[in-house]
Amino acid sequence: MKCIGRYIKVLLCVALCSSLLIGCTSSGKNIDAYESTDYKKTAYRAEGFAEQLCVTPEEEVSYKSVNTDMALSAAGLFSLDDKEVLYGRNIYKKIYPASTTKILTALVALKYGNLDDVVTVSKTATEFPPAASLCGIKEGDKLTLRELLYGLLLPSGNDAAVAIAEHISGSVEEFAKLMNKEAYSIGATHTHFVNPHGLHDDNHYTTAYDLYLIFNQCIQYDEFIKIVSETKYDLPVTSADGTSRTLNLETTSLYGLGEAEKPEHMTVIGGKTGNTGEAKRCLILLSKDEQGHSYVSIVMGAETKSLVYTNMNKMLNAISE
Repeated sequence: MKCIGRYIKVLLCVALCSSLLIGCTSSGKNIDAYESTDYKKTAYRAEGFAEQLCVTPEEEVSYKSVNTDMALSAAGLFSLDDKEVLYGRNIYKKIYPASTTKILTALVALKYGNLDDVVTVSKTATEFPPAASLCGIKEGDKLTLRELLYGLLLPSGNDAAVAIAEHISGSVEEFAKLMNKEAYSIGATHTHFVNPHGLHDDNHYTTAYDLYLIFNQCIQYDEFIKIVSETKYDLPVTSADGTSRTLNLETTSLYGLGEAEKPEHMTVIGGKTGNTGEAKRCLILLSKDEQGHSYVSIVMGAETKSLVYTNMNKMLNAISE
């Protein structure tokens, strides 16, 4: 389905109303009343929220021979050059995002923060169990906001997410409000986040289409693309006692690690993984074909790592068919 048109005042009103009706409540009743049908129809009737966005009235969009696993929560393939939703499965369905949440954390940091700011890590930012996804910062560490983004996006550091949130907004709670405000402003009106890292909360949800909208904004920033395209990064940190140390970061993407077969005739630029018990395995990705055309692809809710990449390849391999 093709992308359409210019900014339309109607959808701005819809975004505002959604923020009032959905974003300002934590009641389970309102969440259960989530209406993806109204959401997709409104998006299409408004003829696009912005000039460069893909819009379809359908939750299911077929594409060539692509047949992703029925067990997935959602999947989507978006052509950025043709401005078209090439493939969609449950793209307007309410889902849990896990650490794909962190693309919105990054977007807010890039938009509202100064990447050269020096951030002092609080105790709160380090209060995660050892098994949590962390970049390894400690209380009292000093590093730039830019370096924290590496810690956020490569190893998927929950500690980096909280440090960013506290630096930008003073607290996780205030930062979550800013995240939701930003989501609504770009048309992601069926996203509601309560934290910057994506650890499960019933009131922390999104849709595959909203994730596309958020990711599409992220990749307008060269710094974001630079970070997610890295596979490894040596992160310099000044410890609380003034000594220096280096954190050796590594991407969580199996494409980047060389542990998953890459799609044919495609160059994987980078993206963001996610994984919780409720959200299962997730991946949002930026890729280019041999002609240099760009694509965003999304797999949400896969049972295993291998199924994430198998289904991602099904979509991306179809591009060259």
